Amino acid sequence: MGEQVRAPRRQARGERRIQEILDAAAKVFAEAGYEAATTNRIAAAAGISPGSLYQFFSNKEAIAQALADRFVEQMGRAHREAFESGDLVGPLLPEMIDRMLDPILAFNIANPGFKALFARPDMPAGLASAARPIQTALLGRVEAVLAARAPGVPEGERARSARVMIQIFQAMVPLVTSSRGDEREAMITEVKKVLRGYLEPLEQRRA
Repeated sequence: MGEQVRAPRRQARGERRIQEILDAAAKVFAEAGYEAATTNRIAAAAGISPGSLYQFFSNKEAIAQALADRFVEQMGRAHREAFESGDLVGPLLPEMIDRMLDPILAFNIANPGFKALFARPDMPAGLASAARPIQTALLGRVEAVLAARAPGVPEGERARSARVMIQIFQAMVPLVTSSRGDEREAMITEVKKVLRGYLEPLEQRRA
């Protein structure tokens, strides 16, 4: 009976330690980049010995893959909250932009290691493939928003506009994540202002 009680506790401690290692890895990747990061540096950031780290992960690539899986799961939840939580047509444009951007910006702010891991040209192919399906889904969701709010825009132009919107957003995200306090809020306002300025002419072509 005692062993049955202790086993879940050990499992819970092990899961907490894994999450602590992944949190530390995200910080190290954000600060140093993927190539410069080492398991010793990640272990130090997690407050454990390299030997303890190797009890859970065999190398840096295994840590990065687990972190990528966690990022992808969290990013998927943010995208669903952004695009599946209400009517696409009814809200005014500023309200719609708030609803779309706030969960995704919150994800990026909470996960500074995300860009370091996924935006590097030297990122391992396995990690790139982990993010590709959700990025494809994001493109489809933005196209669906444009189809609902700007039905007068032809399909080909709509797809191109969706790609442009995503690129604009991704290019501006570092301005948000690198800012603090009032300046961060001002940057978020600027991101929304830019996308609203891009979307308004498209919405006006309803017929």
